[in-house]
Amino acid sequence: MHQIRYFLAVCETLNFTRAAEACNVSQPSLTRAIKGLEDELGGPLFRRERNNTHLTGLGEMMRPHLAQVLIETDAAKERARSFARLEDVELKLGMMCTIGPRRFVPFLQSFRERHPRVRLVVQDGGHSELQERLAQGVLDVAVYGQPEEIDERFHARRLYDERFVIGVCPGHPFDHQNAVRVADLDGQAYVNRLQCEFFDHAGRVWREHGSKVKMVFRSDRDDWVQSMALAGLGFTFIPEHAVSVPGLRVRPLIEPEIVRTIQVVTVRGRPHLPAVGTFVREILAYPWGTAA
Repeated sequence: MHQIRYFLAVCETLNFTRAAEACNVSQPSLTRAIKGLEDELGGPLFRRERNNTHLTGLGEMMRPHLAQVLIETDAAKERARSFARLEDVELKLGMMCTIGPRRFVPFLQSFRERHPRVRLVVQDGGHSELQERLAQGVLDVAVYGQPEEIDERFHARRLYDERFVIGVCPGHPFDHQNAVRVADLDGQAYVNRLQCEFFDHAGRVWREHGSKVKMVFRSDRDDWVQSMALAGLGFTFIPEHAVSVPGLRVRPLIEPEIVRTIQVVTVRGRPHLPAVGTFVREILAYPWGTAA
């Protein structure tokens, strides 16, 4: 790049001495750089006569191309500096579809206020789908939880724990209880969330405690599932912060409790963009214990 800068300086001044002064280098250094560029391009770029330094045909041909290289390089450096300052950056965040927005909107809002030039793109999906998108580089960072350990390709850090609750309509037998035991579920009509990452785990726990439920409705949309439970079709099993339908009666599930850990996840060992590091630091520092 310094060869190109020196070449363009000589093009402007048509004087090696003045070009060296403008570039703040010695004339021999500038001359050697021009000679190196000429060797690379395969011919002389200037004809140096006593009082008449001028471009050769090759120099005239190369001048607009090399000027464009310098413009693009300066633009790239400025974009890189803006990127490091978290300006004009897109951050692709994967969010597990069973995490309710009510829990995360305040954090995302505060992050946006502190970093207004970072464009957040939120994609939802199941935890397995989010893992694969992370591994493929489609996502920069993801937030999810799962019953099993997250595999060693990923670096996961805990944000908060969230218990599962039972949702029913007003007047349901569970509505009159302070809590619902797993044993109480036996024989009850069940409205199932297809996207529930804890479905298999919960089913094993229920069977171990002698409860066999009757599945009467299934949907991959939480609003449909909660609405059908509110309509009286049966109970639903849902994370406490994912409740979104007004009027749904919610009771904690006990004996035993079922709890999931929500984590922020990145790909282990992958060099990350500055925005990713900032996002992870701030999401870990957020007071999730006191958040709504």
